[in-house]
Amino acid sequence: MRFDLSAVERLDTAGVWLLQRAAERCRKDGAEVEFSGLAERFRPLFDLIAANRECTVTPEPPASAVAIFLERVGRGTIAAWQQTVALTAFLGVATVTGLRVLGHPRRLRLVSLVNQVERTGFDALPIVGLMSFLIGVVLAYQGATQLRQFGAEIFTIDLMAISILREIGVLLTAIMIAGRSGSAFTAEIGTMKVNEEIAAMEAIGLDPVEVLVLPRISALVISLPILTLFADFVGMVGGGVMALVSLDLTATQFVGRLQDALTLDHFLVGLVKAPVFAFLIAIVGCFEGLRVSGGAEGVGRLTTRSVVESIFLVIVADAAFSIVFSVIGV
Repeated sequence: MRFDLSAVERLDTAGVWLLQRAAERCRKDGAEVEFSGLAERFRPLFDLIAANRECTVTPEPPASAVAIFLERVGRGTIAAWQQTVALTAFLGVATVTGLRVLGHPRRLRLVSLVNQVERTGFDALPIVGLMSFLIGVVLAYQGATQLRQFGAEIFTIDLMAISILREIGVLLTAIMIAGRSGSAFTAEIGTMKVNEEIAAMEAIGLDPVEVLVLPRISALVISLPILTLFADFVGMVGGGVMALVSLDLTATQFVGRLQDALTLDHFLVGLVKAPVFAFLIAIVGCFEGLRVSGGAEGVGRLTTRSVVESIFLVIVADAAFSIVFSVIGV
């Protein structure tokens, strides 16, 4: 079998491999194979493919399950550390920008601030009110059911009022706002990043942190305490309705017991947490929004991460507040 290659003017690796494969099939059928007319400039490539025709790649041995697990833990730890460093750096940038704006109050964008207060605060009142009312109902019902076993149903009012004011009201409101407003911050800024609107801002000399981040942080710091007050009130109304039904109390008895149970300390403990939670939610939402890349898939992925990180930081901060207040005896 003779392969006449005298008319071949161009030849690459794939072509030589096809010729070698055809020759190998002929040899398996018992034929002798000869290549003729091969140009000298193709000879080195032809010899290289012929010499390495039988080479095999030894697969790497599969890694053990322990090694894979340790690798994933290590990668996760490194990623968490890098995320913490980047978030801390962004916090510093936002703080410096905020101080610069405070030094020049005219740079504060009041229109954006008022718009964000409306969107993050007043527009959230219905869902926060419904959630708080139902939580108050559940607390009163479950508390009365358990305390009735000890003949202490009247303390259901104390349980409901103190837990709502100190913990549940502000915590659940913050979690709701993290899922509602924090995710909106990430999606809005992330979409602007993908559409190169932020790059256009920088090109005309505008600071994205000053234009986009500060109004959102300021608005949420204003809105969340207001929402917390509203949630506390509605939660106690819901608990009061259920307490009147399940405990057979009059409204006067309920209000009197509520006044005995509540103190200014309980009210302030919950209210002090609200601006801190708001700041954490807003800073994480804006931070993840500015890190978006890769189109719609990146917006969705970092929006989900923003909500998870915000809720995690809120719970960590709440635990830290509980420890501090316990130490100082509040």
